[in-house]
Amino acid sequence: MRSDLAKAWELLDAGDPQGAARELRRVADNLPAAELAPVVRKLAESVGIDELADAAGALTGRPADAGAGAGALYAYGYACIEHGLSELAVPALREALRAGAVPAKRKLFGRGGGRQVNPRQVLLELAVALEDGERHAEAVAVLQEHRAITGDWPDGYLLAHNALMDGRVELAREVFEALEAPDGDTWAPAADRIRRSLARAAAVPPAGPTDLRGWHYTLTGGLLATLSTHGFQAGMTGRWAMLGDSYENCRHSLERLRTVLAATGRRPSSVALLPDRGSEALGLAAAALFGLPAAPYRPGAATADALVVAYDLNECDQELVEALYERAPGELLYEHATCWTDSPAVSADISGLLVQHVAAPWEPRLRVDEDGQVEQGPADDAPAAELADRIRTATASPDEGDGQTPPDPDEALAAFATRATTTWAIGNRDRIRSSGPVRSSRFA
Repeated sequence: MRSDLAKAWELLDAGDPQGAARELRRVADNLPAAELAPVVRKLAESVGIDELADAAGALTGRPADAGAGAGALYAYGYACIEHGLSELAVPALREALRAGAVPAKRKLFGRGGGRQVNPRQVLLELAVALEDGERHAEAVAVLQEHRAITGDWPDGYLLAHNALMDGRVELAREVFEALEAPDGDTWAPAADRIRRSLARAAAVPPAGPTDLRGWHYTLTGGLLATLSTHGFQAGMTGRWAMLGDSYENCRHSLERLRTVLAATGRRPSSVALLPDRGSEALGLAAAALFGLPAAPYRPGAATADALVVAYDLNECDQELVEALYERAPGELLYEHATCWTDSPAVSADISGLLVQHVAAPWEPRLRVDEDGQVEQGPADDAPAAELADRIRTATASPDEGDGQTPPDPDEALAAFATRATTTWAIGNRDRIRSSGPVRSSRFA
């Protein structure tokens, strides 16, 4: 047993497949795929993923056969991607790409298949695996290296998209403008997404590699209302890793929302309330502060010119969230706490803050008792209307933070929003799964 894999085997033997998967992700790039395959097979068998177990078993059994081995590498890499283990696919697909044409019976992006998978198919799956791991620079490099064997769709799209996610706007523009228009409807939404991203980058160019607000706008189309006031110089660059939220913070974000509305000249006619308690409370507070009527959210024309308010879209009814993908006329979507490591199904037009883990003010949280012991505090079970009053009457002063975060006054947010007005809140609300070129520290 390789020492690199000993910990993964131990975790599997202890009945911890999730821990084993995390360990495999950590070491995958340093090992040949065939050496990873036995432990991946065991992992897949332990959680009942037969396709991945079979593919890993085939790779383990035939690592030395150049033709069959290459086919096994591709099938294994494909299965890893399909089951959320893209990091494990990368070494296998790199090896398969070096091996050239391989036999397989797989489909690429829902098309193709047949008796042969050519190097282009392997290349595109490798680019997808790298993109899944936010390894955008590597995806760009491998696509450029093999540009001679690629086409426009999806090949050129993948290159332009990953260039954008890597912060290389001019390369993305050059690649995208050279593409033929997509044939049919399959890739038209992707083309529109790139086109709108490039328009946003032209209207409000990101100011540098740590301009979180600028890159968030370019990539998602959303305006970021506040930056984290902690840990900017220690790897957070404006995002939160974990936040124990407060009523004051909710109120401050709503005031920053008011700044955005004023700067962009948008005047919602009503507030649309999502049904979860946190979103309802925040929506009622927004309605009271902005002097607007409030009513339950109803998809479609009923929400024209409405401000839809969510506390955390990942905690909302997902059918309602999916209905927000297509924008009703004049509709705006505000989300207070946007998860940047597990992005919601739609991108909000305005995000109060970006966070990995958040505890809402009304949720249980750790506290120190009179004896100095840490204990779990109780939840606040008050109805949404009472929570809304607490938000409305809270002070709107921002958290002073650690003193190491660059200043972000209301005037700076207003100026940014004003410049963005003509390219903001246009088109569908696409989900963007990557954190883009601005990196932040995160919990594993």
